[in-house]
Order: sequence, then C-alpha cells, then structure tokens
Amino acid sequence: MKRPLPIQIDWKPDKNSPTPVYQQIVRFIYGKVSKGEWPVGTRIPAQRTLAELFGVNRSTISSSIDELVSYGIIEGCHGAGTRIASNTWSLLLPPSLDWNAYISSGFFKANDYTIQTINRLEFEPGMVRLGTGEPDPRLFPSDMWRKVLERISRQVTEMGYLEPLGLLELRNAVSAHMEKLGIYASPSCILITSGSLQALQLISACLLKKDSAVFTEAPTYLKSLQVFQSAGMRLSGIPMDKNGMQFWKLSSALKTEHSQGPSIIYTIPTNHNPTGITMPDERRADFMDFCTANRLPIIEDGAYHELCYGGQQPKPLKSLDETGMVIYLGSASKSLAPGLRIGWVIAAEPIVQRLGDVKMQMDYGASSISQWAFAEFLSSGLYSAHLTRLKTELRRRRDNAADVLQKHFNGIASWNIPEGGFYIWLTFLDTINIGQLFERAIRENILLNPGDIYDFDRNNSLRLSFAYTSCDEFETAIRRLSGIIKEMR
Repeated sequence: MKRPLPIQIDWKPDKNSPTPVYQQIVRFIYGKVSKGEWPVGTRIPAQRTLAELFGVNRSTISSSIDELVSYGIIEGCHGAGTRIASNTWSLLLPPSLDWNAYISSGFFKANDYTIQTINRLEFEPGMVRLGTGEPDPRLFPSDMWRKVLERISRQVTEMGYLEPLGLLELRNAVSAHMEKLGIYASPSCILITSGSLQALQLISACLLKKDSAVFTEAPTYLKSLQVFQSAGMRLSGIPMDKNGMQFWKLSSALKTEHSQGPSIIYTIPTNHNPTGITMPDERRADFMDFCTANRLPIIEDGAYHELCYGGQQPKPLKSLDETGMVIYLGSASKSLAPGLRIGWVIAAEPIVQRLGDVKMQMDYGASSISQWAFAEFLSSGLYSAHLTRLKTELRRRRDNAADVLQKHFNGIASWNIPEGGFYIWLTFLDTINIGQLFERAIRENILLNPGDIYDFDRNNSLRLSFAYTSCDEFETAIRRLSGIIKEMR
C-alpha cells in the first residue's frame, strides 16, 4: 500500500461557537476522512502537536480522539502512533439518529400483492412450493437435533436474557467456524441476530441515513423486501452477467449518488438469490478494489455461501477485506432450519456494538434455546456432518431438476445450472403473462415465485427452487406447469 503523505492542518475550532470544541474537532477529522483527503493508513499527529495546532488543551484533544476511536474511524497502532482505520461504515456512525422512529410499528411498508399471496399460500395443505426459499423440512437432521437437545439439557441450568451481542459460547463457535471460510473475527466483532433479515433491519435503522443509495444486483432478493425502502432509502439495480454484478457500471451513478447522500452495496456473491450465479474469485478481487477506491461500503449476504456443492468454494468478500468495509451476514436458516431464527453479523467492533444496542431495543436478544442449540451443533461437529449430507442431496435434486426442465421446457425457456444454493432462474423465450401463469398455477396447487418480485423492471422469468420438493414432486409439478403454459399459448 502506498504510504500516505504527511497531513497538513490549517484549521482551528471556533471557541465562540455553541458547538463544543471537542465536537468541532471530531467533525473536522470526520470531514477529512469522508471526503477522501485523509485515506486509510494516514498518520495523525501526536496529541501534543494537535493541541498546539488547534490551540486547545490536551484533554480536549483526548476527548475528540476517544470519540473517533469509539466509531472505529481511527485507531492506535503499537509503535506507529494513531492512524485512520476506516473510511466506510464507521463514517455512518457519528450522526445522531432517531432510532425509535425506525423501530416503531407503523414504519414498515406493506408487501405487494404477489408476496402477500405467496406468504399466505405457503401454508396451504397440498400446495407444491416450487419457488420457496427454505430447505425441505424432511432434510432436517432430527436425530442430530435430539442429541443436541439432550446435551444442552445437561449444560443449561437457566434461561435468562443473554448479553447484547448474543451467547458468548455461540459467538466463539461462529468465530471458529468462519475461520474455515477465511474470515477471522473475534467474538467481540460478531452479533447474533434473529435471522439475517433482522440484520438488514438493524443496518437500515442505525447505520444508514434517509435518502441513502443502496446498490444491488438486478434481480435481487432485496427487491422482494421493503426493509430499506421503508427506511426511506433508494434501491438501485446493477445489471448482472454470468459472473455476477457488473460493478463497473456503477461509476457514473456514484458521482450523482454521492452528492445526494451516502451509498452502499448489498450483494449475494455466492449462489445468488434468485439467479443462482456465483461470482468468480478474479471478479471478487476487482470488485473489492473498485469499492475500496470509491469508499463504497459492502453488505455481503452469505446465506448460501456454505451450500457450494460443485468444485472449490469461493472466498467470501469479507475474507479479502483489509479496511473494515464489508459487513458479513451469515445464517442458519438455509443450511439447517429457518425456525431456529439464528443469524450473525461480522463487522468492525464499533459497528457491531451499535447494532447490538439497537437489537436490545427491538427484542432483547435472539432465542436463548436456539443459541445454545446452534452453538452445540457447531462445536460438536454435527453441523459440518449435516452440511455434507445436505449438499449431496441438493446436488442430486439439482441434477434431477436440470433433466426435468430439459424434458419439459426445452424450446420454451432458458435456464442456468447453479453450482450451489437452491435456485434455478428460468426465463421464457416468448413473452408470457407471468401474473396470469401465477394465478393459473395456484388453481393447480402449484405456488410459483414470479421473477418480477425480484427485479426493478418487469421480466419474463421464474425463480424455481429444487430444495423444498423431492425429485418426484418437482417433476410432477413441472409437467403440470408445462401443460398450463401450452394452454396459455
């Protein structure tokens, strides 16, 4: 990394201002970092020198430095003085936010009609869920679950509230588990959440300002949610190719968006939802360089990262992160059971502390029994054994789905063959009324996930899942669906 030049300071605080002097100094340094004038690694003069430059006493400088350290913007390095440590997420911490307004029950926008219909009909008896985003309940490791419950029944002697960041034993287990993926995070940098969706709610509530720009793949899972839009943020889609987000197309948009407010990226680089695409390592490295150069913070959704069952597993973006610009979201919902409601956030400690504080306002912690159970799954090795079996079965179902589609949809649609995850993104070759297909399929007890709910424009696609149905159930539903399409055509 190129060594930054010595900084020049020709500013002094206004001692007649109603704003306390130490806060003026905080805002001055914050401004230099946010504008990119003081990049990561920039050395800050010693406190004695700063006191002389600003014309204040050392206690005022100490108060300013302590506040900036608490945000994670600067840090002290042994033998190297104080330096700028982060210029992305940490810059979103200082502004005072009205958290209660974000958490209030009247804040969230309603889902659209199609999503509400899907949420309702998923629990109808006899409905074949051909696009659902959860694993088949029949794949749940019930024998392992009984062993885990038996073990924790001997270990757990009370069920009180847990500390704000979550059960320490679970955070230790998550830390050790994520090391296998190349992510090195201490328990103090991990927050346990009630699923990864809550993590997105927390980030929107206490890190992002209204009118922030959230860039993401088009299509994307995030488009089916209202979490960021409800908080007054602008969602913008970036086109994809077979290797994932075409991030270089962001360059022109960033110039406009940065002038209006902060910008971030939300991405699912591995086994993308809904397309199934996985970004290769070379593009990941280029993507990280682009975001570093543009000081663009990243939310990496790793919900499907562990479900790679073909070839070598790619490195998470977080494993390439040297400046704390990536917030990583993990989840047990796709790999074990959505009913556990266990997810986790990995980020710089100041970010995690802020998110943990707001989580305590929301629900006072994720389920204690779920946290103890998942900690035992991870630390005992049962989780790794379950993952191996699950991926073997998902691969079998994926191969079956590919054969079934070739048999019944050849010449009607095109589709991808994913290397992991749950989804096949199918696009019809001729224009078809997807809304009408959705309604017709429901009458045949087939529940679809139309592509429109994930995209920024109307499309001609479906998200198909092979994870929830057996091979025979998938083939029967696809055969009936092809019959409906022929009738419509």
